[in-house]
Amino acid sequence: MNLLSGLEKFGLEISEDMDIFEEDKPKTSASTEAAGEKPDIPTEDMFLLEKGIRCPVCDKVFKTKMIKNGRVKRLESDKDLRPRHQYIDTLKYDICSCPHCGYTAMTRFFPHITSIQSKLIKENICSKFHAQIEPEPAVYDYDRALERYKLSLFNTIVKKGKTSEKAYTCLKIAWLYRGKAETLDAATEEGKAAIAECKKEEEAFYKQAYDGMLKAVSTEMFPICGMDQGTVDYLLATMSIHYKKYDVASKLLAGILASNTAGRQMKDKALNLKEEVVAELKKGRG
Repeated sequence: MNLLSGLEKFGLEISEDMDIFEEDKPKTSASTEAAGEKPDIPTEDMFLLEKGIRCPVCDKVFKTKMIKNGRVKRLESDKDLRPRHQYIDTLKYDICSCPHCGYTAMTRFFPHITSIQSKLIKENICSKFHAQIEPEPAVYDYDRALERYKLSLFNTIVKKGKTSEKAYTCLKIAWLYRGKAETLDAATEEGKAAIAECKKEEEAFYKQAYDGMLKAVSTEMFPICGMDQGTVDYLLATMSIHYKKYDVASKLLAGILASNTAGRQMKDKALNLKEEVVAELKKGRG
């Protein structure tokens, strides 16, 4: 499976057998309620703003969409820490992509690029990139967001970025496929087929994320992608359970529970997950 298929439209040569980790090496008013009127549901664009940023590779300024701080309401995350927010999937807007030269990265990584990495981007992406000058849509659908993340992943491979950056990008792509599947209509045959395809893609990127993050924790220093050791260990424990690697999950959870730095909330989550592991092991013996 070519995980980066679809990027050819940018003029980039995507190898089908590319190894990702090869080089690692609003409140309702009382009057409204009294009148029996339904409160207006916020639209996605109400949570967005456009911010001008300078590309560190080509030095051109472009505008990118970002989430307005303080406007989104956080909901309970998925077990594997996939963030959820009311009315908007904020994951769709965590990529900066220069429309002039093609340099693309997650927001936290975009400004931080070495001269050697910039040279690699210029030689392998900018020189072949087809500039995208069409007007941006008011909001991103999942397909556009996925395209931007895949372009980010390709950039990270080209610039020989850290294993953790590649793994975290794969994880977010998997989460986006999960989010896309949740918006599809399972009542139709077409919808069922589309959901199945999303699940297939989610699993492919999730496995890359799992393998990459396991490698990252053994070769990199914390914090990793902005996450402390307790958070990364918990994330890997949930992913290990997904792959029925209960011995790995148990070891990671034990480390969290014995940690002097992990917070009470994280330890409570780890304890709940440990009980799930114990239940699964008992079920297997039964």
